Amino acid sequence: MNSASKYLPVLLALTLAACGGGDKKAAAPAAGATPPPPEVEVVVIATGNATYTRDLPGRVQAFRTAQVRARVDGVVEQRLFKEGSDVTEGMQLFRIDSRNYRATAEAANADAALAYQNLDRAKRLLEIKAISQQEYDLTLAKAAQARAALVRATEDVTNAGVPAPITGHIGRTEVTEGALVSKGAATLLATVEQLDPVYVNFSQSATDLLRLRQAVATGVLKRADATDVELLLEDGSVYPKAGRIFFTDLAVDANTGSISLRAQFPNPNRELLPGMFVRLRFPEAIAENVIRVPQRAVQSGAQGQFVMVVGPDGKVGPRPVTTSGMAGADFVIASGLKLGDQVIVNGLQKARPGTVVKPVPMTTTMKLENQLSAAN
Repeated sequence: MNSASKYLPVLLALTLAACGGGDKKAAAPAAGATPPPPEVEVVVIATGNATYTRDLPGRVQAFRTAQVRARVDGVVEQRLFKEGSDVTEGMQLFRIDSRNYRATAEAANADAALAYQNLDRAKRLLEIKAISQQEYDLTLAKAAQARAALVRATEDVTNAGVPAPITGHIGRTEVTEGALVSKGAATLLATVEQLDPVYVNFSQSATDLLRLRQAVATGVLKRADATDVELLLEDGSVYPKAGRIFFTDLAVDANTGSISLRAQFPNPNRELLPGMFVRLRFPEAIAENVIRVPQRAVQSGAQGQFVMVVGPDGKVGPRPVTTSGMAGADFVIASGLKLGDQVIVNGLQKARPGTVVKPVPMTTTMKLENQLSAAN
């Protein structure tokens, strides 16, 4: 082997290493290259009609509530229902010792039968003038008394079975087997609540209501149909069934300065439970040719409310605004914005004043997320 052949592998390795280094250098990005501007989702300002809405806190109340109380004296022998179940009107809930009441009812039944026999005999004797009218009237009164005694005795037997006063959901029992209950003390045995539909009680400021009526009277706003209302649950989600306002108190509470209202909601799946805190959203008035933006686009600072706007040069800047109310999940803008402005809704963490950004239209998915965030 000659000297050239001896160094050939070394030369090949150096050549390959040199070629590989050249490729890495070519693939590396140029030093100091500017990254693309971050994307932000915006809404382009336009005018339209908006329905002013108001969210007010409320509390759920059962449609009907009936306290099951003892109507006879005695010892509870058995509970005939399952706690937390549904019961129907007339269904027996407890069995109270009724031996004395059954005996009394049997005696009253016999007395009533005898009294009616005597009355029938007296009627025939009166027709043939065998007895006086006074004797007949006395027999008639005794028959009426016997009938009343039978009715009372029969009711006592029925009440010893403690029938459900209404159809609904029954809660926990307040007494156990062996407990002595009293008609005079009206011992509480259980409570039945009708949960479909349910009421939601809430109140509205009398001052706000007066201001709204003045705006409608002067033509600034148009009255909206405020009978249909939405319900927001405690987790911020919207209850799927709409309700209706059907009661408004005509008096102002002297302590709170508010007016009491009540709405009714269907509740077939028992999602709404008595005592639950909710929020009601109902339309108040309609405004025409106004600007509205998603609630999350409006921020608050030391100088008041503002939004972040993308200028013609792509730079971000704050814009002070004033709002005049809510329209669903949106703010109605009274001043500060004009047609064609690009207001940032999503990506505010990347939109610092003076930053260059790439505005893209807000997606439908993002709009839904905004509504959920506003509800929360």
